[in-house]
Order: sequence, then structure tokens, then C-alpha cells
Amino acid sequence: MSVYENYVTQYGSFKKIDAFGYLDYLESHPDEPRKHGKVVLVTADTPLKASRGEGKTTTTIALIDALRARGIDAAAVLRQPSMGITAAGSKGGASGGGKASLTHPELVDWGLCGEMAAIAAAQNLLVAFAEKAVDDGRLDTIEVPRVSETPSRSLRRIRVDDGKNNVAERVVLTPTCELTQIVVLSRSMDEIGTRVSNMVAGEKDGNPVRFGDFIDLWRITNILTEAVKPAYTETMQGSPVYVHCGPFANVSIGIPSLVSVEMACARHDVVVVEAGYGTDAGAQKWLDIAAREYGAQWPSAAIVVTRATTWRDDPALRWRYPFHVNRLESLGIPAFPMINLWEGEDDQVPELRQQASRLKFREPIVGNLFRDGGEALVNQLDGFVAAMRDEGTASAPGSHKGMDILEHVRWIADSAYGVPAERVVMRDGFSESLQHARKLCAALGKDLNDYAVVAVKSPATMTDNDSAPEGSRSVTLKKVEVHAGAGLVQVNLTSSLTTPMPKIV
Repeated sequence: MSVYENYVTQYGSFKKIDAFGYLDYLESHPDEPRKHGKVVLVTADTPLKASRGEGKTTTTIALIDALRARGIDAAAVLRQPSMGITAAGSKGGASGGGKASLTHPELVDWGLCGEMAAIAAAQNLLVAFAEKAVDDGRLDTIEVPRVSETPSRSLRRIRVDDGKNNVAERVVLTPTCELTQIVVLSRSMDEIGTRVSNMVAGEKDGNPVRFGDFIDLWRITNILTEAVKPAYTETMQGSPVYVHCGPFANVSIGIPSLVSVEMACARHDVVVVEAGYGTDAGAQKWLDIAAREYGAQWPSAAIVVTRATTWRDDPALRWRYPFHVNRLESLGIPAFPMINLWEGEDDQVPELRQQASRLKFREPIVGNLFRDGGEALVNQLDGFVAAMRDEGTASAPGSHKGMDILEHVRWIADSAYGVPAERVVMRDGFSESLQHARKLCAALGKDLNDYAVVAVKSPATMTDNDSAPEGSRSVTLKKVEVHAGAGLVQVNLTSSLTTPMPKIV
């Protein structure tokens, strides 16, 4: 039995992997055989209908099937879906489709091995501790939100214990909560314990109080022991896939856990990582949070998925896809257009290739992946494989920690959305929210500017109005929220909801 198998346990139809333990073993045994796989990022255009998606998971699955058919040891790391959205039928799920599917899509879409449920139980237990602390006079307010995997408008803001203290609380989706962010970004159970203890429970006499100030957290970290293990599965063609954390790159970080990607890189030559929503969301956060600030690998190449209709058919929004491709290229990442055809669009391929040539893109990869799976890609990957191999293992640009938060947000708006600093505007109340965040951090002995910035935005738009002429597009800043445990500061902009309602289709 291999060393790796010592860290694997069967869990129903899936296998769960103690990634922390396995990577710790490799670290302490440098002579143990391991690989140093390259990361490839699969991202997408900003979709016209955000709930539908453009086919990132389908592309990811087809891509690793095609690479393995070419003799390349490739694996994928997928984000774990939000059951509340996928179960409602508002999008295809997180398990691909047709010939580019996982072996147990229904189990993936319905909660895997209970990871999100465990995170929800842990965060809601923290809220229960905070409520008791209010009763005991340790807290005046509760700052940590409850979580729910099922979105409901009535849960966006609630009042608790009206007969005593009339304490305001709120509810966010489990994948967007701070505890999920901690699991995504941590590399050991000890780090998780430290980060949970640094989560702000609430305020007392105007000063922040952390959970570590008044409770023993071993019960919380105990609940998370199984939740931090990636759930292993396969494509229908037998290609390896790891699934862990990460939906909703619009209102959270929207990437798989760093430990799941690092574990996959230790076992495979190429690791295809799916980032949530568009290049302006999940890819931006992989590059600027995971890689710049948390040491994740800079991609050796990227696939930018789009639909034929999204790319061409809305003149006012046609600028977005070339913007994404060119931005990745400007960062030194070879970016390959992937046009995911739907039924009845095969006759458009020559025209799509001509359009890509006019835009000076790399040779596009085109196919109906739902219908044909990886077979559609096998003979189209010469340029992609060559570029990926030529890049070597790239290193991330320098950290932005210490940059003034307003300058940091303006930099994101300029680089990721194409909006210059002078058109980043502040809504009424934003300055007060920013002042409160600075005060909270100072009371914790921290500098707000040392936290990584999470842009919280609509998944369907990059600016306040993407259909506006280029010279008048703006980004409006709404509020600031500190996640001290995760080491993040969230800045809400454009239109966003942390408990979005699913559209039943």
C-alpha cells in the first residue's frame, strides 16, 4: 500500500483524503517520491445569465479527460456546489454534464460527504455561543452571521430574543461564510483553530470581542475534522477529480481549498483548477488572494470559457470577453479561448474562429463538450500543451498587503473590471463603514490594510452598468466588512446579495 493510501478512507461512493496529514508527511519526508504539478486555471466570460453558467465544470472535466487521452497525468480540483442553488435547478450543478460528467453527479450536487453541513453546524454553534455571551453580559452585539445552505429572503436579517435584548442577527449562505473561507485558506488544523479563535464574535462597550477570548474552541475544530478533507471522485472516463469548498466567487473567494490543490499537485503533473463565475470573480481571487497573499501556485495557463451567444450577440456587452482574455495575457498567463457549443451551433465554428483571429487571440478550442466530452478536445490541445510546458512553474507577483484599502480596491477595479480610479465612487455610508472597520482592526491590534481584499459583487456584471459606454462605466463602493479570522476584508460593490434567491428553471 502506498503512503498516500494511508491517508484515504472510503466514505460511501466517495473517498475522503486527509490532505493535511498527507502533505505534512511529505514535508517531513523530503525523500518520499512526489510530483510538482502545474496549475491550469479554468475560468469564464462574465455570463449573460449568471445562474446558468458558461460550462466551466463541463470544460474542466472534458479537459482532463482529453489530456489523459494524450498521455498527460492530469487531475481536476472542483469547487464544492451550494446545494441550495443546484437543488433548485437554477443551474447545471457542479458535476459537469453529458459525456463530461462525474460518476456520481447527484451525490456531488446533494452535499457530498457532509462537508458544508459540518461547516454550517460549526458556524451556527459559534453564533449560539455568542448569543449566550449576550445573556451573560460578555457581548452587546453579535457580529458573526448564522448560515443556511438554503437561501431565503426572510433570513437576510432577523431579530433574536425580542423579550430580552432585541439582538440583530443575519444569515448568509454557508459557502460564503467566514468559516468556509478559513477552511479554504488554511493548511493545518492548528491554523484553523487559530483563525477560528480570531473570529470576531461581537462587540462589548464598543470594542470587538473574539471567540478565543471567552470559549474553548476544541469542540468547533472537532466538528471540522472531517469537513476539511477533500471528497475524491472520478469522471465517467476514469480521470481523477478532487472536490472541496469554494462556490460563489461573487460574494466570497469562490475557489477550491488551497490544501486540495496542493495535494493534487503532489500527485499529478497537471492540475486543472476551476474558479467560480467569470474571470472578474473567481480567477481574480485565485490570482490576487490565493496566489499573491496565500502562496498558491500562479497558473501556467488558463482556459477562458464562453458561449457563442455570450461572446457575440449582445453588442453592448461584447467587450467583456476580450477584456478577460487580454487581462490574463497581460499577467503572463497564456489564455486560451474555449467556446462551449450548444446543440445547433456547430455550423458557427468557422465564423467563431475568424472572430478569434480578428481579436488576435490564441487559436481557440471549440466543441460541444456536453455531447462529445473530452473527445472534442484531444486534437485541439497542441498549442495549449506547448504553452503550458514552456511556462515552467510561474511565481506570483508581490503581495499587496500594506496598500491602502481604497487604493487596493481602485487597483482591482482598474485591473479586473477596466474602470479607472477616478470612476470608483463611494455610496452614502461607505466612509462610515470604512471608518468602523479601521477602528475594529485597531482594537484587535491589526492594520486593516494588511488584510486581503475580497470584492463582493454581482456575478453578472463587472461594473455598475456593463452596457454603458467605456468612458462612463463606474464602480460604486457600498460597505466594508472585516473577517479577522480569515484574514480578509470584504468590500461590497455594484449589486450583490450574500443570500441570493435561486431562480427555478
